[in-house]
Amino acid sequence: MGPYLPAILRPIGRYATLYTVPRVAGQLRCYAADAQGESAADPRIAELEKQLADKSKEAAELKDRLLRSVADFRNLQEVTRRDVQKARDFALQRFSKDLLESLDNFGHALGAVSPETLQRSPEIADLHAGVRLTRDVFEKTLLKHGIAPIDALGQPFDPNLHEATFELPQPDKAPGTVFHVQQPGYTLNGRVIRPAKVGVVKDPDA
Repeated sequence: MGPYLPAILRPIGRYATLYTVPRVAGQLRCYAADAQGESAADPRIAELEKQLADKSKEAAELKDRLLRSVADFRNLQEVTRRDVQKARDFALQRFSKDLLESLDNFGHALGAVSPETLQRSPEIADLHAGVRLTRDVFEKTLLKHGIAPIDALGQPFDPNLHEATFELPQPDKAPGTVFHVQQPGYTLNGRVIRPAKVGVVKDPDA
């Protein structure tokens, strides 16, 4: 049987060759056409990729500029708010100091009348009481708006609150404490607008 086997298979081989070679050749031509098409499309793809990269870079730059602009605007808002508040505080401080001068005048008027005069003259006593009442109402109004007197008498001297105008030894008082208030001091919302002018106990050993 061996000598006949190649002869039998020979027609099958020819048929297989006639069938498969054209098919393979067609597939090769398709692959070649696809490759040629991709090669022709490469420049356009590269251009699109370049445009995409440029737009991405531009978008990133615009985003960065936007964030910087927002930050600058917020900083400007904060600076403007602080400036407006400073201007408001400064105007209120000046107005408060002017009011303190009026309050001082009440004190001067009350202190100018001696106890003996008040006892001798009922009319002056009534006028004195009216001035004192007006001063008290005035002080309450100032306190209502954040203007408060500084408690100085008997307190340790504090350069942030007090202005020493003189020093004297006082045997019955501790050195460095306030024993006399020459002019009351005031704060506006906790901030000193006028320090109290005071006399301070001097250390005799100093």
